[in-house]
Order: sequence, then structure tokens, then C-alpha cells
Amino acid sequence: MLTTPSAPERDLVAGLAQPLRVLAEDGTRHPDPTLDPLLDDVDEELLRSLHLDMAVIRALDDEAVALQRQGELGLWPPLRGQEAAQIGLGRALPETDFLFTSYRENGLAWCRGVGPEEMLAVWRGTALSGWDPFAHHMATPQVIIGAQTLHAVGWAMAARAKREDALAVACFGDGAVSQGDVNEAMAFAASFHAPVLFFCQNNQYAISEPVTVQAAVPIAQRPAGFGIPALRVDGNDVLAVRAASLLAARRIRAGEGPMFLEAVTYRMGPHTTSDDPTRYRDEAELERWRRRCPLARVERHLEHLGADVEQLRAEAQRRGDEARTGLQEAVTALAAPAPESLFDNVLTTEPAHLRRQREQFRAFTASLAPEGAAS
Repeated sequence: MLTTPSAPERDLVAGLAQPLRVLAEDGTRHPDPTLDPLLDDVDEELLRSLHLDMAVIRALDDEAVALQRQGELGLWPPLRGQEAAQIGLGRALPETDFLFTSYRENGLAWCRGVGPEEMLAVWRGTALSGWDPFAHHMATPQVIIGAQTLHAVGWAMAARAKREDALAVACFGDGAVSQGDVNEAMAFAASFHAPVLFFCQNNQYAISEPVTVQAAVPIAQRPAGFGIPALRVDGNDVLAVRAASLLAARRIRAGEGPMFLEAVTYRMGPHTTSDDPTRYRDEAELERWRRRCPLARVERHLEHLGADVEQLRAEAQRRGDEARTGLQEAVTALAAPAPESLFDNVLTTEPAHLRRQREQFRAFTASLAPEGAAS
């Protein structure tokens, strides 16, 4: 049960002893008094839609790994295993809420309508500014660990000052919680009652360091030190993540201040394609988490409901194949960006002095072109 910030630290956390869940690993419905009130709209159509989202983003992720291995991308951070955490959050929030993410949240980018080729452009070296954050209400990925949490809190403080009915979402991994930026962000959010949701995907590893040695207390218990309530959910249960996200957003919009949501999940692949995870984890551990596959869990639940699961898988395969084919063609066709595009999306409104700098830079780069070459 969630309580007010004046409660003892342990009482500020729901799901501390056992992550909240809605679907058991075998697909059976698991009653939960905290999340059940947020599940009234769940029907077969919604379940199929969530499953399709997860299947497509997994296919895109697999294709990105393949493209990197073929030399088409410089690097790629796989998200396999974390589909439920990202799709569950992404499909719970209205598009007016602003997302601030790290480099692995391509499932959230998919939910916000970012084109797959835009997600991969920076890893191919054909993007200077990334996508337009205001077109998708999602900032471009932050590579500096935890820095996006400060940006999210600043945005949320501004939204509160302008009395906007919108919240910021700061997405990060378990390793980022050890960063000063994340703790500073939580301190500011609590002090200024900022409408921000801290969303931590605990995928068990900060590159090679297991979460068990990162701190003496569970991740979801740490925000209590700032007076921020937290929910800890099964991050491989897309319905649980969606319901917890809805609950957190409802409380934040009601003026109750920031909240923290820990989604306990697992990174099935490497940290990035330059990493060798066999050096720090074993096959038995991987097998335990394979049995908790977020897609298989939804399939088993639909099977319990009498749905045609073979048809579901066939549709997911078809849509995934289409996405992979389209991504191959789009990525290999990406051209080098215009040099002056590094000025794009720097400020909300481009002032006169920045426009002058853009024109000066355009003229300078044009002067470097060989005589007779197209500018």
C-alpha cells in the first residue's frame, strides 16, 4: 500500500518484498490489489496489440544487431528481454508527456512514432542532432549515464510552473542509480514537487557489474530517502508495467509529486555489440530468464483465454519480417547529414545570432568543397 512521504521508508515502497505482477510466468492471471483497479480496459484486442508491439520491436532490435555485425552500424545496444518494460510504459502514457531516455529505449521511441531508421542513424554516423524532440515529445537518447534525469526534472518543474497537465518521464537503468545526477534529480524533484516519473529498468547488470553488488539496499527503496514513493513491478509482465505506469501517472497528475517505478527485468543480450556477456554470467542464469520471456507470457495468457495463438504468432512474424526488411533498406540508404544540421533542435526558438552562425557555417563548409562539386 502506498502512503504519504511522511511514512517510514519501507512503507513508501509497494512490491519491495516481491515485485508486483499481473501475469504469472505460465500466463495465468495473478490478482494484485494495487494494480487490479488499473486493468479494467484490458481485453483480447489490447493484449494482441501489446504483443505485436513487443514482437515488432524485438524484430527491429535483432535486425539492428545483424546490421552491426555486417558493418552497417558502428555499435548497437540491444534491448531483447526488456520489451515488456518499454512497451508497457509507452502504451500507458499520453503523447503530451515528455520522455527523457538513455540509449536503449527504442521500444519507447517506437511507441512515440520515431522511425526505425531515425533510431539507427546515430549508430551509423549519419545524424548530428537526431530526431525532433518536440515532434515526438521525446528527447534524443542520452549517452551520458543518468544525465537525462536532470533534464526531465527541469522540464517537469517548468510544466508545473506553467500549470500544464503533463509530466516528464526519466528512463534509466540500474547502474545509473549510482550516479550523482540521478540522486540530485530526485532531490530536486522531491523539493520542488515536480511532476516527474523516474522509470528504472533494472536489467540486472551495469555492463558487467551485477545489481546485487551495486548497493546495500534494493533500488526501489532508495527514493524513499528523498521522500519519493516507489512501485516495484515485474518488468517482464507488460500488463503489470502498464498498470503501474498508469497508477504512478495518476498520482503525479493529482499533484502528489514525483514517483519512482522500478521494472525488474533482464538484458538477454550484451550491453552493446562490443560486449561479451559470457565473461560475467552463465547459461543457467540465461535459461531462468528465458522462461520469463515477456512475449511468451502474453501468448500463454491469450491461450488460456481461448485465443488462436498460432495465428497471433504468424501475424507477429509477418509484421516483424516486414519491419526488418524495411529497416535494411532504410539504413543502407541513409546519406551523410548536412553539416549545418548540427544546429537543429538546439533551442526551442532559433535566435538571430544562431541563424547567423548557421549561415556562416554553411558558407564555410561550402568553401571546402572541390571546385565544380555540388554544394
